[in-house]
Amino acid sequence: MDRFLSNAVNKIDSKGRVSVPAHFRSVVQKRGFTELYALRALDIPAMDVGGLDLLDRYEERIAQEDPFLQTADDMSFFVHGDGAFLKLDQDGRITVTDFIREHTGITKDVAFVGRGHFFQIWEPERLKAHGQAVRERLLKLRQAATSSRTAGQSE
Repeated sequence: MDRFLSNAVNKIDSKGRVSVPAHFRSVVQKRGFTELYALRALDIPAMDVGGLDLLDRYEERIAQEDPFLQTADDMSFFVHGDGAFLKLDQDGRITVTDFIREHTGITKDVAFVGRGHFFQIWEPERLKAHGQAVRERLLKLRQAATSSRTAGQSE
C-alpha cells in the first residue's frame, strides 16, 4: 500500500517528539521520502504533511500564475512561508515544534489522519469535532440527492 489511510493518536514524549504511526512510516519508506514537507492548512487547524511531491504540486500550481500578480505572491507566501521540513529520526519520530503547536493547538497528543497522498496532524479533540462536521455535511448532501431523485421519480 502506498497511500496514507486510517488514523491514530500518539503521545508526545518529554523531548517534544511523537512517533509517526508505523503504517504511515511504511508509506514514507515505500515512496522514498527522506524528509517530510509540512504546511499549515489554510482553513482548518491542521498540518498537511507529505513528501516533496506535495511541495512540487503546490509549486506547479504557483508557476501557472502570472508572477507579477498578487495571487502568485500570496500563494508563494502561503506554500513557502507557512511550510516547514520535518525530519523523521531513526525511531520514526518527528519533533512537534512551536510552528506546529501554534497552528493546531496540539499540547500532549497528536492525531494523524491519512488523506491518500498526504496525511494531516491534528489536536485530537479538534479532529473529533471536524470529523463530526464533515459527516454532517456529507449526510446533508446524501439526503438532498436522495430527495431530488425521489421527487423526479414521482412526477
